[in-house]
Amino acid sequence: MTFEQEWLEYDYNPFIIFSANGKVLSANLEAQFLLGCASIYELFELASSYANITFGFKTTFLDLEFGRYRFFGLTVGYKNEEEIGLKLLQLPSFKINQPKKRGKLSNIYALIDLCIATNSINSTVDFKKTFDPTIPEIMIDANSFIKLLNKIYFVCLNNSSINTKLFFRIGEYVRFNENKYSLFSIEIETENFNEERLGELIKYIDGIDFYVEIKKTILINIPMIID
Repeated sequence: MTFEQEWLEYDYNPFIIFSANGKVLSANLEAQFLLGCASIYELFELASSYANITFGFKTTFLDLEFGRYRFFGLTVGYKNEEEIGLKLLQLPSFKINQPKKRGKLSNIYALIDLCIATNSINSTVDFKKTFDPTIPEIMIDANSFIKLLNKIYFVCLNNSSINTKLFFRIGEYVRFNENKYSLFSIEIETENFNEERLGELIKYIDGIDFYVEIKKTILINIPMIID
């Protein structure tokens, strides 16, 4: 590959070139990860819908979401009728403010089980777990994590069941202190959130180092720092 081709290949933003009938002709590394949660058809339709009326390039700013990918805009370009390019402009996903050596190596499964046991006392909630069993011990501030997870469970306790999932974020990583770290997530899923408690949780997470996403579920995203 030329330097320009390598630059495009490792761009943080997904880039895809389609044929006129919607076949993928090329896709950079980030786009290949994106295709794991977005269909070729919907991405091609997106390119076709936001293309310039005449040949050329057009950038449009809008909010898009595919799985855990979020974008604030896209650029579509074509110079002939045979192929069309789509570049999606990705929102930064993670912040890591804490020093690498903060905390100590801890078993994340044990920390979650401790929180579940604490919140199960005098409760009729059915706590369910779906865990990827391959995550090693990680460097984490265990006390801060336990406090956060307990606050999240407190938001969910008015439901009959709470499902906690632990999984790798395939193809996603962060660079921190000149190193590259894989990511995993803890997802807490339930039917309804207590709105008053949720407001308190949102205020709380604004001042902590963990990156938390609150949508239909609540996600804690953590870098896999093991030394």
